[in-house]
Amino acid sequence: MPELACITATVYGKVQGVFYRAFTSRVAKSLSLKGYARNLPRFNAVEIYAEGEKEKLEEFIRQLEIGPPEALVDKIEVKWAQFTGQFSQFEVRY
Repeated sequence: MPELACITATVYGKVQGVFYRAFTSRVAKSLSLKGYARNLPRFNAVEIYAEGEKEKLEEFIRQLEIGPPEALVDKIEVKWAQFTGQFSQFEVRY
């Protein structure tokens, strides 16, 4: 049985106004991850909460480092935690 986990990631750089949240949602859904992505306007950053299989979360993080074509990711802070199962889908929060 796959190991389940969750991450909270904060992505800094040119990640607002470049469809970063939409990109994140597409990638998360393709990996069957649940959670959300939302802008953090005070820090020009995007906050992401995602949970699912640990192996898929690791691939997700690799994709977050790349981002969509117009994005420029400066750094990502990732915190790992226990799987909670509190989400039924991945959504973009406004």
